[in-house]
Amino acid sequence: MTTMKYLSAYPEPLVSQVRRLIDEGRLAPLLARRYPAAHGVRTDAALYAYVSELKAAFMRKAEPLSRVNYDNRLHVVRHALGTHTAISRVQGGRLKAKREIRIAGLFRDLPVEFLRMIVVHELAHLKEREHDKAFYQLCAHMEPGYGQYEFDLRAYLCHLEAGGEALWPVCRPSLAEMANAPQR
Repeated sequence: MTTMKYLSAYPEPLVSQVRRLIDEGRLAPLLARRYPAAHGVRTDAALYAYVSELKAAFMRKAEPLSRVNYDNRLHVVRHALGTHTAISRVQGGRLKAKREIRIAGLFRDLPVEFLRMIVVHELAHLKEREHDKAFYQLCAHMEPGYGQYEFDLRAYLCHLEAGGEALWPVCRPSLAEMANAPQR
């Protein structure tokens, strides 16, 4: 029996449908057809540029971000896919706030729709703190497919938890290939 903790907030008939697709081996091909390739935003610098572009398009008046990066420990340690933090410090007679967004490292190897969904989610927290109606309306404003992308990502995480293979493996050089590569 496949655990479905990532879909616990969804209605049981929908969860049962995803469970059946996983058990029958049909979920992975469905997701692979819907999302054929991983994105190219691999580095923290590229992620910062990607997030800054979205922020400039939808949230020009929000406070600037001091840091945006992938965090490989986030999913395991915090049981979260992304975090936003506001760190306040006293500098002289002023209170300075730094805003940071961390995205779970697993998003480095996923389709751009999933990356955009989590980035939009974390950007929405700059304006709306709680996961309420206004928050999800803002997410849908920034990404009209937000709800579907979030559901599909959660279904994919259930697929992985059930022992399924990664659908968008990234071609990384092996240690032998790196050792034989010409030095620059």
